[in-house]
Amino acid sequence: MEPQHKYILRKHRLDLSSNISTDDTIVQYLYQEDILTLDHVEEIQAQSSSKKRTLMLLDILPGRGPKAFGKFLEALEVEYPWVQEKLLQRLDNNAVQITGTDHWAVSESVLQSVPSERQLNRLAGRLGPEWESVLLDLGLSAEDVYRCRANHPLAVQSQVLAGLVLWKQRIGRRATVQALVQSLQAAELHPSVLDQVFL
Repeated sequence: MEPQHKYILRKHRLDLSSNISTDDTIVQYLYQEDILTLDHVEEIQAQSSSKKRTLMLLDILPGRGPKAFGKFLEALEVEYPWVQEKLLQRLDNNAVQITGTDHWAVSESVLQSVPSERQLNRLAGRLGPEWESVLLDLGLSAEDVYRCRANHPLAVQSQVLAGLVLWKQRIGRRATVQALVQSLQAAELHPSVLDQVFL
């Protein structure tokens, strides 16, 4: 998914969770179009409320490839055309300007430091479904990521934190904030993901 599309979904997250219901045809359409897997559908349907189901969908979509945003717009067309129109206007008006020169507002001294577990926990709480890509880019193996998921099956934040702590333990002083930022950039995350993390 393009960075600007991820940004739009994040900016409209609460509006979308209040204005659309995944109990309608949206999830089934995205499954039909191979954007969601059966596991994704079951994970969404397992949420306890319509709002939580929509938020879970919005967490999953950014990691589902370049067609995910367009297919999501298509899914909105029949039952939520006004929501689709609002998202399209955000694109057409060039209201979102995201380029490769995004400024990651982190000082040089922080970039060279090793993040604390408290800072890693804050970051873990802000990462969406891209977290696996971030950990793989940091050098963890697919088996490491699987173990993090298996050890904390009910808490995504704990899965992410376990992976980040493992990365820090393995490479010690080379586990710098700069290395972390580079992996966040590689996963095409927006700089706002670091808001309030390195205070």
